[in-house]
Amino acid sequence: MSMMSIRAATPRDREAIRLVEEHAFGQQAEAGLVDALVSGGDAVVELVAEEDGQVVGHILFSRLFARTGGKDFPAVALAPLAVEPSFHGTGIGGALIREAHIRLRDAGEMLAVVLGDPTYYSRFGYSHARAEGFESEYQGEALQALAWGDAPGTGRLVYASAFTALAA
Repeated sequence: MSMMSIRAATPRDREAIRLVEEHAFGQQAEAGLVDALVSGGDAVVELVAEEDGQVVGHILFSRLFARTGGKDFPAVALAPLAVEPSFHGTGIGGALIREAHIRLRDAGEMLAVVLGDPTYYSRFGYSHARAEGFESEYQGEALQALAWGDAPGTGRLVYASAFTALAA
């Protein structure tokens, strides 16, 4: 019986993470985003899931700010979450999200934002209702937020520069 484990990503995982991202999304954009966020120093929590010594899942939370009243409130953006296609439906994605949430809360983070499938992410406490007060170029039903503390509910979401480069 194999054992899945979750741990912090290390520099030696970069190539394996790139492959998981490319396989999961069928393109290179997300892998490039991960590289840019990590090299830019914007990664807050980055985890990998391993199965029999092979990286089969990856999650990255990067620094994001909610700019409100002339102040920047630190928050995090979940992007991307990737699991090798042959491991879809095995719970790896959910395990990565739950472990990352524990680490984020322990580190004092109070607000996480994700752009994704509301049906999937609502299972982990994310909701569009929590995010609808924010100004964002990504505003819509897929924009969801989760708060663990006294986080603002309004303001402009300012993503790491890597996201702007991805959209260009």
